Amino acid sequence: MIRKVTLLAALSTTLLAPLVATTPDTAVATTTMAARQGLELTVTSITPEYTTGAADEIKITGTIRNDTGAAMPGLRVQLRYSAQRFLDRAAMDAYLADQTPATLPGNVSSVSSMDFPSLEAGASATWEIRRTPAQLQLSSFGAYPVAVEVLQQGWRSLGVQRTLLTYAPPTPQRPPRNRLAIVLPVIDQPHRADDATFADDKLSAALTGKGRLADLARIAKTTPKNVTWFVDPALLDDAHAMTKPYSVSTKDGLQKKPADGGATQWLADMRSALAGSPVVATPYADPDVAALAHQGFDTQTGRAIELGGQKARELLKPDVQTSTAWPAAGLLDSDALDLLSVGKPGVARVTRVLLNSTNLPVQSPVTYTPDAATTLDSVAGPVTALVADAGLSRTFEPDSSVSGSILLSKQRFIAETAMISAEPGQTAPRSLVIAPSRRWDPNPTLVSSLLKTAGKLPWLALTPLSSIKPATTQPPRAGLTYTDQDRKEELGAKYLDPVKEVAGKAQLTSGITTGKPPSDFDAAVLRLTSSAWRNQSRAARAMTKIVDGAVQSRMNKISITGADPDRPRTLAGADGVVPISVKNSLPDEVTVDVEVTSNSPARLLVDYQAPKRLVIGGNGQSGTLQVPMKATMSGGSGDATVNVQLKTSDGLPYGKPVKLTIRTTGYTGIALVIVGAALTVMLAAVVTRVLRRRSQRRLQRATRTRESETV
Repeated sequence: MIRKVTLLAALSTTLLAPLVATTPDTAVATTTMAARQGLELTVTSITPEYTTGAADEIKITGTIRNDTGAAMPGLRVQLRYSAQRFLDRAAMDAYLADQTPATLPGNVSSVSSMDFPSLEAGASATWEIRRTPAQLQLSSFGAYPVAVEVLQQGWRSLGVQRTLLTYAPPTPQRPPRNRLAIVLPVIDQPHRADDATFADDKLSAALTGKGRLADLARIAKTTPKNVTWFVDPALLDDAHAMTKPYSVSTKDGLQKKPADGGATQWLADMRSALAGSPVVATPYADPDVAALAHQGFDTQTGRAIELGGQKARELLKPDVQTSTAWPAAGLLDSDALDLLSVGKPGVARVTRVLLNSTNLPVQSPVTYTPDAATTLDSVAGPVTALVADAGLSRTFEPDSSVSGSILLSKQRFIAETAMISAEPGQTAPRSLVIAPSRRWDPNPTLVSSLLKTAGKLPWLALTPLSSIKPATTQPPRAGLTYTDQDRKEELGAKYLDPVKEVAGKAQLTSGITTGKPPSDFDAAVLRLTSSAWRNQSRAARAMTKIVDGAVQSRMNKISITGADPDRPRTLAGADGVVPISVKNSLPDEVTVDVEVTSNSPARLLVDYQAPKRLVIGGNGQSGTLQVPMKATMSGGSGDATVNVQLKTSDGLPYGKPVKLTIRTTGYTGIALVIVGAALTVMLAAVVTRVLRRRSQRRLQRATRTRESETV
């Protein structure tokens, strides 16, 4: 891979006007149109990667290209070098960062240069410089500064590229071979809201072609088997969902998508590539554990660890580990550490954390690179902290805007690891950890090159992360350092409070189901807590809205029937029973408690106190409860209302209470008097009629008797 430096030159017929050079990180503006063009210096290779003998030939090659629009005479490419090796990594960092001429290596010789009498406009020329360590005066093990410079007319510097050479001659005491663990993350942002709905369709592009996740799959295919991978199970889960037809939420509604062959292939590639590699599953959806600890959302972390392990073992490989956590940005405080270490009962807890070096600095400055492993105390016991080396980690993800940074990164990686091995006072191997940023956009060529190089450097031993353990003696560290700015980067209460409400309702859907299985919305809620939503609040809130709608739709499938306020139920008498029916449209059996309370106790009383329980089968079955009620003597007739509240068997309200209207007829004690009086009158009339009929019969008998006597 090449290294390019753009050199801006002002054109004039005499070439006496100042020529302005740019570094890879700066751009200099001028007032002439000609200055928009320039001379390009390219360093294409440095071989070998490091030298071991004083007579070994070092070959540095490259090209120059004239894009100024006019011929450029009198060009020279020369090598600047120094016989003084860097004494520490800080000095090397300062050299590479500085762009002033004062810090350039001072040695230049005519035999370490190449002249070009003239370079025509638009033309390119190759250059090559060959030197040996002896000729460059390299004398001992270590890293040395060099720079390739372009001059015009022998004095005007048009641009410089700084880099490093590593010299590793045989020494009486062989440098210690430090253990190096390289961690590569496969972490993305969630793309699904609830399990059935994707919030966007970006994942498909990332999994195929030149997508970021496709690049990671290509890297995995050639990575040594002792490199450790951190994989977010939510990413595997989202990709798996795309292997079947799926739906994407758009502004016009749900858009149906066919099964994605790219997702199927990506999952197959990852399973094959990582079959023999150590893999650690992040908690599901990579939740913002620090935010959960600080916002009182503690229960989600343990569930995320549990679900993450289940999904990763199901979708990737059976021996995925969950005991090592890599928090967002590699930063946590004691609250988050305690939350991770406690985990969830019955689930393997976190015993190791991978941290940023700023999160666990050494107590006082040291002149050497400290061992990567140390021990932290948590409420659940000791936790091993693994501190990633910031400088080495940066070499795996160079600035993509800097052309040709691959070569510089590779040379720096070799030099830095050699310097660590040569640091004074080291008598035993130390541990080093490399961990690029968690949602990096890798360059497969660079990563593969660095991994290959790391595997053959004699002062390094590539090892899995699990083999890194605290040394017997280690420098004291200052403890977890978590700043106010770190706290501001977390997901805040303004975002998480609505997520908590959704989580509470989602848990009710589990609590009301007979047997209380895990909630079908656990994964969806965890996706809402992902650390990926830091600085993406708009997308996160949109996803929260989708999940909330799905949860509410599920809750509505358990309903009280006949709750129409225009159709009151009648209590025909002073007391009686009112049937209340609950319908279950879910496929699963539910156990629901029904609590009925009167809103008009002066008119109507509910004749029981404790909630009554119903067990209702699924798929549209109903359960009916006969609720005894009593109209009061003073209330008279009219309408009264009662609240019907469904509850889980744990006594938690399920949804909002439903108001039912009960119509009372007013049949109280006075009604009984009236009825009794009516009965009395009716009986009196009957007796009178009977007596009258008897009297009439007596008169008729007397008349017949008199008639008989007369005859």
